[in-house]
Amino acid sequence: MNSQSNIYTLGVDLGGTKIETALVDVSGKVVASHRWLLTPDKQPDSTIAAVVDSLNICLKESGLKASALGIGVAGQIDKTQGIVRHSPNLPGWLDIPLKERLEKALGLPVLVNNDAKAIVWGEWKHGAGQRFQDVVCLFLGTGIGGGVVSGGHLLEGNNNTAGELGHITVVTAGRQCHCPNEGCMEAYAGGWAIAERTQDAVRANPQGGELLLKLAGSLENISAVTVSRAYAQKDALAYRIVKDTSRYLAAGLVSIVNAFNPAIIILGGSVILGIPDLVTMAEKRVVDHALPTPLEGLKIVTAALGNQSGAIGAAALARELL
Repeated sequence: MNSQSNIYTLGVDLGGTKIETALVDVSGKVVASHRWLLTPDKQPDSTIAAVVDSLNICLKESGLKASALGIGVAGQIDKTQGIVRHSPNLPGWLDIPLKERLEKALGLPVLVNNDAKAIVWGEWKHGAGQRFQDVVCLFLGTGIGGGVVSGGHLLEGNNNTAGELGHITVVTAGRQCHCPNEGCMEAYAGGWAIAERTQDAVRANPQGGELLLKLAGSLENISAVTVSRAYAQKDALAYRIVKDTSRYLAAGLVSIVNAFNPAIIILGGSVILGIPDLVTMAEKRVVDHALPTPLEGLKIVTAALGNQSGAIGAAALARELL
């Protein structure tokens, strides 16, 4: 077998709206990548076929061979068997034997894990979390995923679901989340929730929402991306939505700081990339409201690997198979 330094691994970040694929070397460098938007139905059969197609495109473009595949999926994962137990943002994904199906399609050993765990692994090994032993990652995309490294160990929990930080309650009896709970951080600061909150605000104040409606084309098309574009144009309603979102995000971060005492919190995902001011807005409230001792030396930063954190992390986890 080749030395580890010559072995490439594939990584996939399967989120609520897209498939990010990368072929990665031992240093975490991406040598080929591909992005694929999910079809609206997001059903397992069509999505798995798209994952396989995306992986084959990566391999064809690079002209290289991969030795293993890691895939991070937005949902609850049985890591041992490689089964997706449930995914709130992927309808129809219930007890799907993803490892078995991908190994059959690709002829490679496959590791399946939660997408946020792949992200924290990628940022810890190759990104903003290097050199730290206590790290929290929080990624705001369609939903909100999180992961925790404590004392140099990735927290997994009894059923591999530790780190579901997006489902910390920030508003008692608040908005209904896609999980069974109400008032989750995801139900206020996740991409789908920002869209719904903004649509409600425009519905209540059509005059104030004129720019948002113009950018989106219709009320139903208003999304977190629309908010980021309007915010960049200094729209008053978009500013209010962003400010409120930062308060909900900060409420969750305060609980995370107090509970886990991390040395660094890494924030990323499409929402943070689109509205980077959320980081500084939330950080100010965290400093004002968290306990003093866990705040000492705390860093709150944006992800170093951008949208490729999950794919790079999944590929790095796949290397553990070897």
